[in-house]
Amino acid sequence: MSSLLRGLKQFPFDITAVVSVCDDGASTGRLRKEFNIPAVGDIRKVLISLSETEPLFEKLLDYRFNTTSDLDGHAVGNLLLTAMANISGNMSDGIESIGKILNLKGNVLPLTEDNVTLVAQMKDGKVIEGEHNITEYHGNIEKIYYKSTPVVNNKVLEAIKKADLIILSMGSIYTSILPNLLCEKVISQIDKSTSKLMYVCNMMTQPGETDRLSVSEHVKILNKYLGNHKVDVVVANNGSISNQMKNKYATLEQKDPVVIDYENLYKLNVDLIEDDFVNVDSDILRHNAVKLALRIFSYLIS
Repeated sequence: MSSLLRGLKQFPFDITAVVSVCDDGASTGRLRKEFNIPAVGDIRKVLISLSETEPLFEKLLDYRFNTTSDLDGHAVGNLLLTAMANISGNMSDGIESIGKILNLKGNVLPLTEDNVTLVAQMKDGKVIEGEHNITEYHGNIEKIYYKSTPVVNNKVLEAIKKADLIILSMGSIYTSILPNLLCEKVISQIDKSTSKLMYVCNMMTQPGETDRLSVSEHVKILNKYLGNHKVDVVVANNGSISNQMKNKYATLEQKDPVVIDYENLYKLNVDLIEDDFVNVDSDILRHNAVKLALRIFSYLIS
């Protein structure tokens, strides 16, 4: 989502970013346990991507302490979000307050104020609790759900209701995207919407989540968790990825390029927006954020 938002903020969009708050690893996990708050790590990344402040301030928010004390590993932005949530009384108001300081180009909303636990039923029958445990298990996921049903942030439902376009961003499907679609109220509000539902597909597969899956198979996973309103339009990369990058990702991360399977996408009755979105930044494969945003903007105004 962070990469997508960096591009979208360059265009005249009225952006509302809904952030999953089930991350429970590293600094975020420790703060959740100590202060009983929603996960702040992904919120911090989204705030940085939408901010219009000096680059040095962005580096400050992302700075992690390296020390022998309890501060070790904590990101400054995570601590600020935790403090502001305590001062404001809830995470949503805390985000709004920090957002004013960062001069955000949009709104950022946590899916819920609850301290949620993500649970995965693995294909080998194992049940894993906690997002970081699910990721580290390195098994194939059968389905995902919450340990306890969270109370959805009313502002999220209102944002869906008013949206001209609902976008499911690239990212880990089971641990980043689907957590926003596990609540009946969210699905119900999407079903009521007459706006198009867009999915920006990943360029690379995710180990344990989407191994060897094509673009249409990514869409089928999302549609399985959606209600009556299925994915209407898919944005996918048709650009060439160098053999060097393919080998790097296959060897180090067990990831492969996601292939556009045109015939199967046609059967799903989705519009396809394809382009060369390949961008290599510091030897990391990313979507070209501005080009991606331009294609989305063009679709919205067409």
